[in-house]
Amino acid sequence: MKLTVKPRLGAVLSQLNWSQSELSRRSGVPQASISRFDNSERHYDWHVASIMKATGAKYEELFEVKETEEGAE
Repeated sequence: MKLTVKPRLGAVLSQLNWSQSELSRRSGVPQASISRFDNSERHYDWHVASIMKATGAKYEELFEVKETEEGAE
């Protein structure tokens, strides 16, 4: 099995009707990091935890996780 993880912060912000600046203010995560979140492959643990706490989102809401067979795309 291979896991593919895709960030979905933009969708979470849309549901809350929040801007990136608003999330930055509420979470303490720099706005520049929030701006890059959905295009980044690596995330600081404290960024993820702070965003989850500020938004009330669960991990599964913040990231789309897909399982595929090894070699299948």
